[in-house]
Amino acid sequence: MSSSRLLIEQTLAVAQRLLLEQWRQKRGLIFWAVFPSTMMLLFGLVYAHNDSMRAGLDAAAAGILVGAALFFSCLGGTVAVIAAERERGTLPRLLTTPLHPAAYFLGVVIAQLLLALMQVVMLYSIALAIGVKYHGSLFLGGLILLLSVFAYVGMGFFLGARFARRSEEVVVALSAIGVPLLVLGGTFFPLEIMPQGMQAVAHINPMLHMNQAFKGVAAYGMGWAELRFEVTFLFVFCGLSLALGIQSYRHLLGVEKSK
Repeated sequence: MSSSRLLIEQTLAVAQRLLLEQWRQKRGLIFWAVFPSTMMLLFGLVYAHNDSMRAGLDAAAAGILVGAALFFSCLGGTVAVIAAERERGTLPRLLTTPLHPAAYFLGVVIAQLLLALMQVVMLYSIALAIGVKYHGSLFLGGLILLLSVFAYVGMGFFLGARFARRSEEVVVALSAIGVPLLVLGGTFFPLEIMPQGMQAVAHINPMLHMNQAFKGVAAYGMGWAELRFEVTFLFVFCGLSLALGIQSYRHLLGVEKSK
């Protein structure tokens, strides 16, 4: 068997194992699905009740998906996976098997990507049912979502490998980090209504550029020309996040081997 084919098979096996573990944790899956669905329904009720704000519902759906749903599922999910593997002692056992280190990393990426796709379908099914409209290019929107998922997974590997040693730490860390990032990322409030100081800080928040890019496509029908800066930023940030995640993963493997 060729090395590339073996890598693909190992990667898919890792992704399947992680997805099966998610499936067995029925309670966690319920909360994973309820969180963005509830947010979408609540925003829908608010905007539907106020006709002057009705146009903002299209942008709200995009913000909830990129800013909240994918943040907690892809970044939070990756951190949780790494923390759980360290708690159970799975990583040292994996190092004694023929599993290629890259296969584990790629398996986590694929598992999170599939979960993200499910969230996209679920959230936009609800959004379209309550009157949300998607205005722009599906290809460009899909590219922005793909870059966002990869960036979140890379950040998740960095945080999980460097800081999260227990599952309990994941919830605390995500709450402490996530809520300010969501607010400054324009998930709940448009950037224009924030004080000047907050706007300056928000511009260094990658989540803001993810939100602006996907909102621009989904809610306002913008194309490549209008979103050139945001898409370029996402390409660069995605590359940096994955590089940082891979480096942190290698560091973690080195720590586990030395034990």
